[in-house]
Amino acid sequence: MRLLADAFGGDNAPLEILKGCAAAQKAYGYEITLVGDTQKIKACAEQEGLDLSGMKILHADGVFSMEEQPTALLKAGRDSSMAVGLRALAEGRGDAFVSAGSTGALLVGATFLVKRIRGVKRPALGAVMPTADKPFILVDTGANAEGSVPMLCCFAKLGDIYMRRVLGVESPRVGLANIGTEASKGDTLRQETYRALSEMEGIRFIGNVEARDIPLGAADVVVADGFTGNILLKTYEGVAKMMAGKIKAMFKKNPLTMLSYLGVKSGMADFRRTLDYKQYGGAPILGVQKPVIKAHGSSDAYAFQSALRQAAMCVEADVPEKIREAMQHDAAQ
Repeated sequence: MRLLADAFGGDNAPLEILKGCAAAQKAYGYEITLVGDTQKIKACAEQEGLDLSGMKILHADGVFSMEEQPTALLKAGRDSSMAVGLRALAEGRGDAFVSAGSTGALLVGATFLVKRIRGVKRPALGAVMPTADKPFILVDTGANAEGSVPMLCCFAKLGDIYMRRVLGVESPRVGLANIGTEASKGDTLRQETYRALSEMEGIRFIGNVEARDIPLGAADVVVADGFTGNILLKTYEGVAKMMAGKIKAMFKKNPLTMLSYLGVKSGMADFRRTLDYKQYGGAPILGVQKPVIKAHGSSDAYAFQSALRQAAMCVEADVPEKIREAMQHDAAQ
């Protein structure tokens, strides 16, 4: 398993990226190539006492800034760690690429350097998220602010393939994010997409799902345009942080509440794990020729390790090839 890691993408690079790579290599035995300034990588590792002896380094002079326009990656940013890593992936020097850098730039690079799979209308960001029972995938979470019926139908197929191949859900329930469960609810896009999804072969469409029901496990795949999906994602993250903070404050209120915490300590640990995005690592960019994972911008070592694991799972499940087969099947109809 050959994984390419952007050593200089994200708020906590390069230290947390290097620590995450070292942990992933130790836990899973991946062949990891760090992409970035060789001198800076070695200096950071030496300063922190990290053993990178089992990893390769692919030198890149630059770092793509979060402030730059995403399309600048293809020209002014072509020597950045992100662009160099994506080109290496496209050239077959790795099986997957992981970056915690600019989401927009990574989408541009994945689309134009790694290339879109024929038949995919637009690549989409799929975020794996927790529910009361088991995880689901939300597609799209920001790659495409505006949607169309063909795009949303494609997102449904991408999410269905991911849940089947990576998370092992035999018959994923596909729901359309909407303001009500009735077929007549929502704007024209939602109504027309509902009809199209109802007629789609190969997916188990269960109808509209409301935002309040998503955390309760209403669907295995939730389909949305990128604007709606991103709002859902950020609301989810915000509520999780608020709940964790409130519960922590409640138990620290006085000595008695602190003592009572001991009785529910293991249950609270399970609760925190359920809400923690770090266990899922990042969002796969679905619809490009090889696996590209967008790790959270504030990833620490554990989150980046999880993103590397997610990338490996996409490779093992051969997700791009399954998407390619599905698109070819549709084209032949």
